Amino acid sequence: MKLDILEALNEERRARRAAIVVTDLGDGASRLLRQGDAVEGALGEAVAEAFRTGKSRSVEVEGRTLFLNAHVPQPRLVIIGAVHISQALAPMARIAGYPVEIIDPRTAFATPERFPDVHLQARWPQDVLAETPLDGYTALAALTHDPKIDDMPLEAALAAGCFYVGALGSRKTHAKRVERLLAAGLSSGQVARIHSPIGLDIAAASPPEIAVAVLAEIIRTFRTRGIETKEHAA
Repeated sequence: MKLDILEALNEERRARRAAIVVTDLGDGASRLLRQGDAVEGALGEAVAEAFRTGKSRSVEVEGRTLFLNAHVPQPRLVIIGAVHISQALAPMARIAGYPVEIIDPRTAFATPERFPDVHLQARWPQDVLAETPLDGYTALAALTHDPKIDDMPLEAALAAGCFYVGALGSRKTHAKRVERLLAAGLSSGQVARIHSPIGLDIAAASPPEIAVAVLAEIIRTFRTRGIETKEHAA
């Protein structure tokens, strides 16, 4: 790999942005593709699949054999709220391969005793997210029911293009949330991306069941991103 391509690839990886190195196995020529770059035809379809799945593979395009070396950031989960659902969701998400961070300024809830072995931030979300911004490979689940804590990270997640944005609450609660977010300057299209009520509709009742529904919705959203689907979780 040429030095300039390696340097550009490392820059994308540090910024948690996906990239693919396309190498012609015939002459060894390589180029770097960033997510969003315009690529047409059969190569464009193969590149889109590689970005979606994160799997590297060789493809035949116009008589040439190309190797697509995919570099896709590991998806992570940021949970707003050190609540009962979070206590069940955090270990489940880790088992599924999602690094987890929990943010909650309420020090009575955000304690190591309640969340052992979890990256826990007993600080306001705006302070934490200023240091570690959200990105397109982050899922955000807002679970506090408190607009003073939930609204700012929801705005940040939608602005950052997080692949999943979910918020706990009834339809009535969410309707008020929508009003606040629209008044804050978000577009109706952005607000429509919020999954609320959060989680797949499996008639979940207890915190662990709700956590299962939330994680399932996160995984489905990540694995089907870029694929048009008519199904939408309630």
